[in-house]
Amino acid sequence: MLLKEYRICMPLTVEEYRIGQLYMISKHSHEQSDRGEGVEVVQNEPFEDPTHGQGQFTEKRVYLSSKLPSWARAVVPNIFYVTEKAWNYYPYTITEYTCSFLPKFSIHIETKYEDNKGSNDHIFDIEAKDQEREVCFVDIVYDEIPERYYKESEDLRYFRSDKTSRGVLQEGWRDTQEPIMCSYKLVTVKFEVWGLQTRVEQFVHKVIRDVLLLGHRQAFAWVDEWIDMTMDEVREFERTIQAATNQKIGVFPPSISIGTTPLSSLAPSGPASAPSTPICTDAPEFLTVPKDRARKKSAPETLTLREPLPESNPPPTPPPASAPISNHAPWSSEGSELE
Repeated sequence: MLLKEYRICMPLTVEEYRIGQLYMISKHSHEQSDRGEGVEVVQNEPFEDPTHGQGQFTEKRVYLSSKLPSWARAVVPNIFYVTEKAWNYYPYTITEYTCSFLPKFSIHIETKYEDNKGSNDHIFDIEAKDQEREVCFVDIVYDEIPERYYKESEDLRYFRSDKTSRGVLQEGWRDTQEPIMCSYKLVTVKFEVWGLQTRVEQFVHKVIRDVLLLGHRQAFAWVDEWIDMTMDEVREFERTIQAATNQKIGVFPPSISIGTTPLSSLAPSGPASAPSTPICTDAPEFLTVPKDRARKKSAPETLTLREPLPESNPPPTPPPASAPISNHAPWSSEGSELE
């Protein structure tokens, strides 16, 4: 298990980001999706928790298939996806990623938002208790982003918002910018496979950091698109873009319901707290297979899995009361939650 705390500041208020977060997750997921690949929204409904109160539950399937690196495609089924479940009790969210094909792998993200510049060193004292963790500051303006995700229109070194007059953000902007908020993310990655655990967990954290950087950059780069929206308007945008995304990847489920009446804690529910993670297509060096290596003749040519039992759309499992770090997971947002 590898635990890290990420702190991502933005030139916004926590109240403004309530709308911006939902807009960014939906648009980000749509952009990252393609035919047969991307993020399918399975559920998006109001949800009420006895501890955290009224919120929204989302379940998504992140289809990987050809976007997996070659070393992974060799051992997984042709149709492969990661399940993302997110409970959004803004300004507190929980996002979990799991994969039935890799039962020993999970990612768990807890997020809290505050109007400060990342100066609260005790925000996760209850959740993390005495567990050792590394604190990583992510600068949405000057941290390097993977070249494949770079867009000139989203380069915050040169961006100025017409509607808010915020930007251009200079070096050291976090010390002078007003308003400013911080997204605190406590991220736990577990891959309990002997011999690979440490290296895989470190690699996954690198991917998570990249998607958090991308998602939060986009949230501010798109601020003029969402800053005037009401909650009803962003929910309508969510509904429209989610249906378009499902169709884009070739999934035609029943119509998605985004209701306004909270359901009980035993009922299904809705939006992610982090954006879905763009999957890195390059294998980590330690898992790269030499191209000239002879194939083992004893290896099976195909991998046969048991057919899954039919489901009747069971209700989602409520998150743990104290959100223990046993579950979670991309794969932007954000949440999307790349919450």
